[in-house]
Amino acid sequence: MTDDDLWRMHHEIETMPYGPGQIAALEQLLRRADAGDDRHLAFAARVTGTTAYVYGGEPAKSFVTFSWCLSEYDKDPQPYHQGYTHQLLWAFKYMVNAMVKFPELPLDRTYAVLDDMERRYRDAGHSLQAVHKHRYLVAAHLGEEDAAEQWYRKWMTTPRDALSDCAGCDPTTQVAHLVRLGRHEEAVALAEPVLAGRLTCSEQPQGILTALLTPYRETGRGDAARDAHREAYRRLRGHLANLWDVAEHIEFCTATGNEARALELVERHLDWLDRAPTPAAAMHFAAAASAALRQVPAELTVRRRASGDRPAADVPVGALADELAGTATGLAGRFDARNGTTHQSALIARKLVAGPEGEHLPLSASVRRPVVPAPRTGPDAQVTSAPPVTVPAEAGADELLALAEECWRTNRRDGLGTVLRAYDERYGDADLPAATRAWRLELRAGELSQDDDGVAVATAVNREALAAWQEVPDPLRAQVVAGRLGVLLSMAEESADEGLTLAQESAAYLAAHGEPRDRAAGWDRLALAHVHRERWADALDALDRAGADADADAWLAGRVALHRAHVLEQLERAEEFRDAAAQARRLAGELGDAEMLTGACLACARAADDAAEAVAVCDEALSVAPAGAHLPLRVTRGRALLAADRAGEAVEDLAEAVTLCVEQGLPGDALLRWELAEAYRMAGRLAEAAEVAEEAVLGLDRSGAQAEADRCRHMLSGIYAGLGETDLALTVLDQLAENLDGPDNLPRRAQVLEESGGLLYDADRDALAAQRFASAASAWRLAGYPVDELRARRRELLALHWSGDLPGAVAAIERVDQAVNALAGQPDEPPVVTYERAMAADAVARVLIGEDRLTAALDRLEGVPGRLRSIEAFGEAAQVEVLTGELLLRDGRPEQAEGLLRPVLGGLPTGSRPAAQAAWLLARALDDQGRPAEAASVRAEHGIEED
Repeated sequence: MTDDDLWRMHHEIETMPYGPGQIAALEQLLRRADAGDDRHLAFAARVTGTTAYVYGGEPAKSFVTFSWCLSEYDKDPQPYHQGYTHQLLWAFKYMVNAMVKFPELPLDRTYAVLDDMERRYRDAGHSLQAVHKHRYLVAAHLGEEDAAEQWYRKWMTTPRDALSDCAGCDPTTQVAHLVRLGRHEEAVALAEPVLAGRLTCSEQPQGILTALLTPYRETGRGDAARDAHREAYRRLRGHLANLWDVAEHIEFCTATGNEARALELVERHLDWLDRAPTPAAAMHFAAAASAALRQVPAELTVRRRASGDRPAADVPVGALADELAGTATGLAGRFDARNGTTHQSALIARKLVAGPEGEHLPLSASVRRPVVPAPRTGPDAQVTSAPPVTVPAEAGADELLALAEECWRTNRRDGLGTVLRAYDERYGDADLPAATRAWRLELRAGELSQDDDGVAVATAVNREALAAWQEVPDPLRAQVVAGRLGVLLSMAEESADEGLTLAQESAAYLAAHGEPRDRAAGWDRLALAHVHRERWADALDALDRAGADADADAWLAGRVALHRAHVLEQLERAEEFRDAAAQARRLAGELGDAEMLTGACLACARAADDAAEAVAVCDEALSVAPAGAHLPLRVTRGRALLAADRAGEAVEDLAEAVTLCVEQGLPGDALLRWELAEAYRMAGRLAEAAEVAEEAVLGLDRSGAQAEADRCRHMLSGIYAGLGETDLALTVLDQLAENLDGPDNLPRRAQVLEESGGLLYDADRDALAAQRFASAASAWRLAGYPVDELRARRRELLALHWSGDLPGAVAAIERVDQAVNALAGQPDEPPVVTYERAMAADAVARVLIGEDRLTAALDRLEGVPGRLRSIEAFGEAAQVEVLTGELLLRDGRPEQAEGLLRPVLGGLPTGSRPAAQAAWLLARALDDQGRPAEAASVRAEHGIEED
């Protein structure tokens, strides 16, 4: 590489985000600069590197670069050194901050750096305000309260100057000082004017917001504390250098009773501990994480990534809490041994026993409780509370069993249990007829089958009941029980064949020998057995047979209608599904049964063509639904609201769904968080969308749902981009591209790489953008997508052009031409191909202009506007014509330029940028022809000043 290339590389590195990517690029530059013996570049790169290491999470390396620069600056002064004086003096603060965080560095060395810092500040005529601040920080680290107070006063009373920390960072340390003294109201008052101003430092406002977490909480400012946590953590979470600050947020979550969120933060950042920026950061994170882990159930585990010889594993929280406590305590001991105090050990001991303080403060954007609609009342209410079942005092055994069966038939579960308990109390030990005993077994099996956890026991009891009815004998009742047993057995793979056989034999027997109600129930049970095996067509056939006799029992008719709607939905027979759901809803409403009506309304909502109708149906169901049915209703209502472009309202339902899922310990909360994040995104609430999407990715990764996790990551990258957090978006896209590194994923990998290039291009990081576009083009080619390859090659060319790498851009022309030629010769060229070939010609022309090859550029543009207009790309056509007009002017052909630009200008919107550019060029063309009055008229008409 040439010297210009290396300096351009240095400039690119300076604009890169802090982190591993910048550090890797910097170290590559250092090797090349040293190999080329360019002392100026080597010095500049190390000055840049000192800051990059500090903010990139590797401050130990900054000691080396800073010492090298200081030595070079002192022993062999060069003219170029003077341009870096301010940066070197500023970096003394980095050194002091970092040195106290490494227990292996003796204190006298830190004091020596402080003394050198003071001497140089004095010699340069600077205020000692920053020196006093850093002497205060050292004293505070040692726990020397009197010395700390003394230096704090000097810091506060010494005038600020150009080497003082920024207007956000100084108050952050002041807030921390006041918090240590318990002066929380003063801390808040001090910070308010700072937050009201404009904070542009890379550490703000997240730094001061993190410092305010405790004073906000201690002074009862719950909303401010919640907002500070969300805003600050969002800005901190992507940078390893912020590990200590992340620990502060974990402590805050623990103190506010948000154990689940604290656990998520621990798991998300646990692997940072393996590469902690400093031992001090590791110590504080380990202590905060240990305390947080002790607040959650001991049976939980945390996913820990592999590191070195340690394999990835799910670690029990108790064992991990003990390990982290040992880490924190051990590091505190090392600091105290270096410092000759016990201050750090006492501080860590307090952190390790921290727990919730005061009232719970909800923090999560995904787990909360919105208002539940009030139950419907009045004459239009379809459901009324059924009166409690009264057990007749003198009822005999068979009368009680008949009453219990009626409760079962009419879906009154509480009544069923009440009657059966009364039966057992009165007749449980009595010597009763065999038929009565068989009946009781049958009803016991029915009671058990209503509990999801009782299926196995219900199956066993049904077998007993079947045997008992066969012994009576009562073939009809035996076949009823056999059908129920068949349904239960069909739910498990190992017993499915036996279950289906029993259900088929039962339905056939009842069809031949039973009453209409028996026949309908038999076919309905057979349909359920088919449903459990996902044999939808067979299930529908059985339900159609059931429907012929279902009118004999209104309750059975409602169940059959509901089952039929479910099967038709699975068969994707939309119109029939809508009709069946509407029938089920009507029948359930007539019966007044909340559970059946809820199921029917859910079916109607899913079947509805109109999203608003689906929302209304869900509202009806929510007003009557039993608590256990709220989860699917909230999910369905939230999705319907999204479809109706009411994302803000959908957030409430989907947040409730996540809450219910977590409370009930059900799987799937990560998928629901993904949907909730999408709702937040669509509602324009991007900060909350990012928070919830991060939770979703973590949960999906934990559950092994890699494909879903990657799709959620893709959404998250877009959210970050929308927040202006380009670095985080790029980090997520890089991870996604790595996950998609396989032949089956080439199109998605190419898409991700190209999106990454687009973000870099928009951020004016053109050289890196070109690399991403080149990788995307290669992936598109391997995947067999030639149009997409051409687009990526065109974007690579333009990125190289705007990065100033003209040789690279010229070399890329050949790759663009190859991609263009791969699409040539199509008899009916699709519009997308026409567009990409035309825009590729425009891009190549711009590079040729950079080489002053104007004729070649004009040749490339010949015919392009017409091709673009043929596909109605009028704006792009005008853009190419304006560029052509500019080239004609530069080539000394003003008459041709005028002839081209006049009609172009007439077709452009007045006041638009293309119109202004065309008018400026037209005026130039008129001037070149010796027609200044006409040129002035054009300028005046379009508001253009003469250059």
